[in-house]
Amino acid sequence: MAELKTEDIYQALNERLERQGYHLIGNHSSVKKCYWNHAAIAEHRFCYKSKFYGIESHRCIQLSVSNHWCWNACTHCWRLRPQDVGLEWNETKMPYNDDPKFIVENAIKEYRRIMSGYKGRQGTDMKMYQEAMNPKHVAISLTGEATLYPRLGELIKEFHNRGISTFLVTRGIRPDILANLEEEPSQLYISLEAWDKESYNLFNKPLVPRGWELTLETLGMLPSFSSTTVYRITVVKGFNDSDEAIKGFAKLIKLGLPNYVEVKAYMYVGASKGRLTRENMPNYDEVKEVAKKISNESNYPIVSESVPSRVVLLSNMEKPIRYGNGMPMGWSSVEEEESPGEYDDEP
Repeated sequence: MAELKTEDIYQALNERLERQGYHLIGNHSSVKKCYWNHAAIAEHRFCYKSKFYGIESHRCIQLSVSNHWCWNACTHCWRLRPQDVGLEWNETKMPYNDDPKFIVENAIKEYRRIMSGYKGRQGTDMKMYQEAMNPKHVAISLTGEATLYPRLGELIKEFHNRGISTFLVTRGIRPDILANLEEEPSQLYISLEAWDKESYNLFNKPLVPRGWELTLETLGMLPSFSSTTVYRITVVKGFNDSDEAIKGFAKLIKLGLPNYVEVKAYMYVGASKGRLTRENMPNYDEVKEVAKKISNESNYPIVSESVPSRVVLLSNMEKPIRYGNGMPMGWSSVEEEESPGEYDDEP
């Protein structure tokens, strides 16, 4: 059998993404509808980012700028890996570098295309539909490591110039990129599952040397950011819910002093189902218990929670910073009942 060319491999990977509902942009980016885009516009139900940070769920773009590349091979991640698809490629280096303005324009275009189907749909709030055609926020995450895109700061600035706020999600493995952004995101997320080098090498499986040391370097420079900063601790039942892990997370919080800490459940979805089991997905009460312990260890009080997304928010801020006209921080209603399968599309 002839060896596949690099472009054929990426074409095969892109075809898989398209079958999974991704809208491809150029050579390395994509947009995908989030569950909460639908829930907001059709059911008046909103994601935790709306409650915590004021994000309007029906006006929020989910964007990846690094579809197939990352410096980690995290156990819980849904990114396609070589062993998942029987193909081989260099996961650590992006061979493409599309123009930021092109990505931004087409991210907005594809988002409008995604949401346009709600115009004549029964149950659609037409005022919210009109608002959705003018997105106000982008989560730069979804799949792959965003900091591998070399023009990330330009991309963020391009969104800001259009009145669109940005949340950048990263595993924190590129402190060099984060330290030299032309423009900071509105909010910077660092995703954490491990609490020390041993657990990091076991679970996050770095594909480059000194992955844990690079992560610590990122955490250490967070207090220098003018944007708000967040740790998102993904709770994987049976792995990082022990007392040892909780004490380790508390030490990391004291190192980076983030404005917020999200303690959030691992979701049993995508390619991660081949590496973990449904039993590794904690329910809301189990997440809440871990959050309480981290709160006690770190002296970060619990300030909010979202049952459907199985997430609890801790913060050392006296007053939250809002990035839109979403739900107020203290909002709660019957929609906060546990509802299996409702999650945002971020690992």
